[in-house]
Amino acid sequence: MQTQAPSRHLPIRKDWLAATQEPALEPDRPIIDPHHHLWDRPGNRYLLHDLVEDLSSGHNIRATVFLECREMYRTEGPPELRSLGETTFVAGVAAMSESGKYGSAKSCAGIIGNVDFRIGSRAKGILEQHIIASGGRFRGIRNGLRVFTSGAGEGLYLDRAWREGFAALAPLNLSFEAWMFHSQLGDLIDLARAFPETKIVLNHIGGALAVGPYTDKRKEVFAEWSTQIAKLGQFPNVYVKLGGLGMPSLSSFDMGRQDSAPSSEQLAQAWRPYLDTCITAFGPHRSMFESNFPVDKGMCSYANLWNAFKRVAESYSQDEKNAMFHNTALKFYRLW
Repeated sequence: MQTQAPSRHLPIRKDWLAATQEPALEPDRPIIDPHHHLWDRPGNRYLLHDLVEDLSSGHNIRATVFLECREMYRTEGPPELRSLGETTFVAGVAAMSESGKYGSAKSCAGIIGNVDFRIGSRAKGILEQHIIASGGRFRGIRNGLRVFTSGAGEGLYLDRAWREGFAALAPLNLSFEAWMFHSQLGDLIDLARAFPETKIVLNHIGGALAVGPYTDKRKEVFAEWSTQIAKLGQFPNVYVKLGGLGMPSLSSFDMGRQDSAPSSEQLAQAWRPYLDTCITAFGPHRSMFESNFPVDKGMCSYANLWNAFKRVAESYSQDEKNAMFHNTALKFYRLW
């Protein structure tokens, strides 16, 4: 089974964030947040009440999509079935949200879980169990290359048994979330070519690294990454999530360590080259802004993050903005 990567986000400092939180720009613009997590970990809790607090920061959040994070797994039973615990947990949160007691946003309207596809053809039956456990909210699977900190995951997307499991997605109308480093994007290009009928979305713009061996090589990495992004954008079945840049241990952006939390102008200036490159490659109708909360909350507030995205999108048409903030996610995840 996959091993969990170490934490890649800064601690959340609510007072620090609140001191520079901005009023929402374009507060009426409908938004679907297609990427957030929920968890209950020692000293690090982010559950429905925490999510609702962020969703209530002034932006018009209509719905959200939960992304797997290895939370609430079953402690007993066959290992390949333990991730059903996470899907059941999130389905319960979604049901709470649907009661209307926690605001008008439909939290966890879509659920992305985890099945280790290395079990091959047996994955189909387990995916069907996730669909049932989710109450019809299950939309796909995330298997990330970057979770393999020992290097054991290299070539995972090329593995024959893993691809047998992956092949079960399209017949069940499920999609795939790819989370990897920029140096691994070639494997995703190969996967997209081999499975043109399967919808794939690249998480966090493809993990353009600027730490470790890539420290002080931002220009070289950007050139390599942008070349691969342009190749991926040529596949009509591949989409991209615009965000995930608040993880300093990946991007080396140090705004989360300032004396005061960054403004939306600072965020937009730092992130625009990456986001614009993705939008150019995929087009607005295959691009969707994401919060990646609470991971990115260590760097910026929810209000300022969405303001930054709105600043980046200023030059785009209303139709293009509607796609990136709402309509692309609505259609991709079949939310209603």
